[in-house]
Amino acid sequence: MRIALLGGTGDIGEGLALRWGYHSGHDVVIGSRDPDAAHAAADDYEATLESHGSDAKITGFENAMAADRADVIVLAVPPYHVADTVEAVADNVGAGDILVTPAAGLTRDEDGFHYHPPSAGSVTALVADAAPDEVPVVGAFHSLAAGRLADLNADLDVDTLLLADDEDAKDTVAGLAADIDGIRPLDAGGLANAAEVESLTPLLINVAQRNDGLSDLGVRFR
Repeated sequence: MRIALLGGTGDIGEGLALRWGYHSGHDVVIGSRDPDAAHAAADDYEATLESHGSDAKITGFENAMAADRADVIVLAVPPYHVADTVEAVADNVGAGDILVTPAAGLTRDEDGFHYHPPSAGSVTALVADAAPDEVPVVGAFHSLAAGRLADLNADLDVDTLLLADDEDAKDTVAGLAADIDGIRPLDAGGLANAAEVESLTPLLINVAQRNDGLSDLGVRFR
């Protein structure tokens, strides 16, 4: 399967690209608004993988071209860019493709980070509203620590909660998540439950920042 990481030059994009490149046989494509940045990131990720004994190939393209080449498109962009990104690539996705969003709306003040959903109720709902009708949306990977993902020497042992109204799309993304050693996908229901899942992100950041040794905090349900 071919996975495109739009905004894949950022932290979560890097981590997912490296893990899929290292642990799976899936083709990974990095997308960016700047194709030169996408190419440079892809080269950097390949070099990291090579240093860990992997010969996985990663390519880079402008976002629309990356989406056009993929079966699963991960929106590894900040929450305030997700709708614009979906609209920019809408002509390059269609039936049979899946959009995945790991973003959560946040604000920050002197007390820490707080959940701040858009008017749609969640970032996942915002993506679903912007997506073409025939393209299912899955919320996933919200609670993963980007730094831990990108460190291929680190064991993960974490869960990711999946949200979707399309069960087949959810199953596909669950399989992709499980392809990364140390990630267990768990079904959290439909898109209506996205706010509850997204709100875990600021909680984890606050705990990680206030406690020594927890900078790469994740969640494991037992």
